[in-house]
Amino acid sequence: MNRTEREAAVRRLLEQPSPQVPAELYGDAVRRGERMLRRRTAARRAMWLVLCAVAVVLAVWAATARPWVEPPSHTTPPVADW
Repeated sequence: MNRTEREAAVRRLLEQPSPQVPAELYGDAVRRGERMLRRRTAARRAMWLVLCAVAVVLAVWAATARPWVEPPSHTTPPVADW
């Protein structure tokens, strides 16, 4: 099928009258779309909540553990010249 044949086939399809769509199809599509939007919104809010919780936990851990400070030595240096 070359380009002109494809264009002619597309023109024939576009010139035909569009088929009738069942009346209840519109309502079903709207309900499904609303449900998908609600799920996406809930998932997005849950992800932000998890992200904020992780940030708070990391901040609390960093404030209590202070990983940037060198840990104290558990051995004492030898005592000389007593």
